[in-house]
Amino acid sequence: MEKRVKAAALRYKPEKDSAPKVVAKGSGAIAEKIIQIARQHNVPLKDDPQLVEVLSALDLHQEIPPELYKAVAEILAYVYKMTKKAK
Repeated sequence: MEKRVKAAALRYKPEKDSAPKVVAKGSGAIAEKIIQIARQHNVPLKDDPQLVEVLSALDLHQEIPPELYKAVAEILAYVYKMTKKAK
C-alpha cells in the first residue's frame, strides 16, 4: 500500500507576523501541488512527517502555537541555509 503524501507550507514575515503561519496544507493531490509550487519557486523542502501531521491540524492562516516554535525554528534555519547555499 502506497503511503499518502501530506504537505504543509509556512509563511513568516517578521515585520508583519508574530509567528509563522500555515498558508497551505493538504494530502494526496493537494500535497503534490503544494510541493510542485514550492519547487517552481525554489522554496527548499524539508521532509518531517511528524511536524506535517501537527501543522495539518492547525487552521489555515493560523499562527503556529508556542510549543512548535523550536521545531519550526529548526526548519527556518534549514531553509535559510539551503537558500544561502543556492545563491
